[in-house]
Amino acid sequence: MSLKIKHLNGDTTFLLTFSPTEQRPALNSYGHPPGTFSVLVDPWLSGPSTMWHPKFLLSKHTVPSCISNLSEIPEPNVVLVSQDKPDHCHEPTLRQLDPTSSLTNVLAIPAAAKKIRGMKHFHPSHVHALPVYSSKDEDSIIRFYIPPLTPGGSSGEATIAYVPAKMDVSGLHNAIGITYRPPTAAPLRAQHTPPSSTCSNFSLPNPQQYQLNNMPPTPPDTPNQRPRSLSASTNPSTLSTASSTSPALSQTSSVSTVPTTSYTLHAHSPSFHSPSFHTHTHTHSTSSTNSIRHHPRPAKALSVIYSPHGVAYSPHLSHYATTHLVPQAALPLTSLIHGFDRVENPWYMGGNVNAGLPGGVEIAKNLMARCWIGAHDEDKENSGVSVLKIRMRKYGLGEVRDLVRREWNGGGGGGCDVRALDCGEELVIK
Repeated sequence: MSLKIKHLNGDTTFLLTFSPTEQRPALNSYGHPPGTFSVLVDPWLSGPSTMWHPKFLLSKHTVPSCISNLSEIPEPNVVLVSQDKPDHCHEPTLRQLDPTSSLTNVLAIPAAAKKIRGMKHFHPSHVHALPVYSSKDEDSIIRFYIPPLTPGGSSGEATIAYVPAKMDVSGLHNAIGITYRPPTAAPLRAQHTPPSSTCSNFSLPNPQQYQLNNMPPTPPDTPNQRPRSLSASTNPSTLSTASSTSPALSQTSSVSTVPTTSYTLHAHSPSFHSPSFHTHTHTHSTSSTNSIRHHPRPAKALSVIYSPHGVAYSPHLSHYATTHLVPQAALPLTSLIHGFDRVENPWYMGGNVNAGLPGGVEIAKNLMARCWIGAHDEDKENSGVSVLKIRMRKYGLGEVRDLVRREWNGGGGGGCDVRALDCGEELVIK
């Protein structure tokens, strides 16, 4: 399996493509390889970003985006909006999405979801507010069921969770966690075995659909549990197909209007042994806990933490890691997407804006991130009273790598590949 991360603008718009295979399978009717899952993050392609009034804050890109319209990329399964601020929740760019699409769903933090519904561009059933993650509430994880690649194979699952900072006056600091466990095809023997009468009542999920639902957090070989719908308005028939957002992972999409560069980061087989963490068993008694050693070993999952403004690892992300990432077999973290530069405002203007390198290195170290990609560090053209008192500490790529090297394994180096992707560049992690 692999993860392709493509930087679509100079700031914090990314296209994430999770794939079960490294080869290019046949495309389905949406132009996506079966079994893949795609997420478009915080789309802002062009035009100004204005908060309240241009005299308060007006931002403009200084680096042209690698595409001019979202129609130039295949429809994503999810459009993820991490802030209600216009540089993350950019109305003109969001309006480029097809409102009649049966594939794309918008997942946004509550304030952004309210703002997007107010645009009246999307059907309300396609816009979902992300609940705050809680290990005691199964419904706080958004789950996507991914059908098997062939009859007799195993289904996959993608999850999305929202982890905001507590007591955050600015409302900027959060993290969104994504995991992906790929579907599989049946063994060759099973594929060539004629169906028997004992299989006549087997109900195979439609391979042309995704279902957004609340499935058990453990892999498919655990005891059956009836999944519950995210909401009454969520119709699985509107959340279609196993997909990918771009052509083969080893190739660069031809829709880009500027040259793109592709990198491949291969697995380095890190030595990682999960500590004996404890997690809620999701029974009716929320106080009971079992060691994860006693659960069936789950299939390995890819994982991403997206936190453009940063959030403290402890207590926010540490709880998510021990109660979700560990049971999902999603550590070491596949990729951290987090800013390098630290930005501060006076306390009466909200205080810290971007946690930058100091916050990011703590997350990368604790989650043993294989890759850290910089985000939200574009030198934008900003004006307005909100930026008059801004103080910024910029960190070069070399500085970030040096600090990661010192912090990682007591200065002995490590497996975290730190990257600053240019607009249009992409990285494939296998």
